[in-house]
Amino acid sequence: MNLKHFLVHNYQYSPSNGVVSWSSPSNIALVKYWGKKEHQLPENPSISFTLESCKTITELIFEKREGTTDGFSFEVFLDEEFKPDFHPKIETFFKRIESYLPFLKDFHFIIKTKNTFPHSSGIASSASGMSALALCLMSIEKQKDPTISDSDFIQKASFLARLGSGSACRSLEGDLVVWGEHPGIEGSSDLFGIKYPYKVHDNFKNYQDTILLVDKGEKQVSSTVGHDLMYGHPFAKQRFNQAVDHISTIKNILETGDLDAFIALVESEALTLHAMMMTSMPYFILMKPNTLEIINKIWSFRQDTGLPISFTLDAGANVHVLYPEKDAVKILEFIKLELVAYCQNGHYICDKIGFGAKQL
Repeated sequence: MNLKHFLVHNYQYSPSNGVVSWSSPSNIALVKYWGKKEHQLPENPSISFTLESCKTITELIFEKREGTTDGFSFEVFLDEEFKPDFHPKIETFFKRIESYLPFLKDFHFIIKTKNTFPHSSGIASSASGMSALALCLMSIEKQKDPTISDSDFIQKASFLARLGSGSACRSLEGDLVVWGEHPGIEGSSDLFGIKYPYKVHDNFKNYQDTILLVDKGEKQVSSTVGHDLMYGHPFAKQRFNQAVDHISTIKNILETGDLDAFIALVESEALTLHAMMMTSMPYFILMKPNTLEIINKIWSFRQDTGLPISFTLDAGANVHVLYPEKDAVKILEFIKLELVAYCQNGHYICDKIGFGAKQL
């Protein structure tokens, strides 16, 4: 896939104003992307479950500008509250994608966004937010060029979303999405995410994710800073190679339904991510005492019951508890009785894997 593919414009119409709206979910990586090259390209491939309930809903109101069109013109609102502090991130995003959407300076945009989960809760709001915004912008391009196919629409939206937030390119489809070129995954690319193209065992259909909100504060380390710490990291090359190997391994796991192997790989990936942060310079410990308490409780419960409960982590303290739908009743009872006590204000979110973004 060549970058020129995304530069082709065949605009037949020029809408003067309108409103478009999309909801787009967050996602949780099973094999983690950590470390990026120039232009938001990943150092290693990753694969994620798309979530169902944790999503961003974005409404984009656009109106043709009169007179000067120097610079971008937009306002951002979160939960109906004006958010000037979001302006620099959107400005950077627009600068990165302008050559692919040359109409951006022609309009004034009002971006109204809201999340179905707490902001800064450790759930990837940048992934859901940037993918929702990219889809809204693509809807405007589709109005200008109705010949854009559905597949090209999603692929370009994923490409654009990546330029706002790397993991956002994995939020458009579901239930499993691969981002990053890998020799064993046909069609995989560093430029955009693709729907996982191979057979998936019934064990992984409708998989559950209960998110335990250990710490709902602002991230200790931003994702951008975290990724930058991989430059010159003493173990970076080994980590990138490990991720490539893990994509090959998980491909076999997803086909055979081997839950034990799935648990071992996913938990290893989570702990490796945190190990990379603890061994960077500067170094960070992103887990909290209650994170470790939850992990140990999960391990004990799994050993005692034999139930296939596992965890994964993003770059923060919160815990994603993963388990098959068939074991949901017993595992959810354990979560409520034993784990919720370690959550901030007892807060947790019950989610499951979903199937991507929806136009509203």
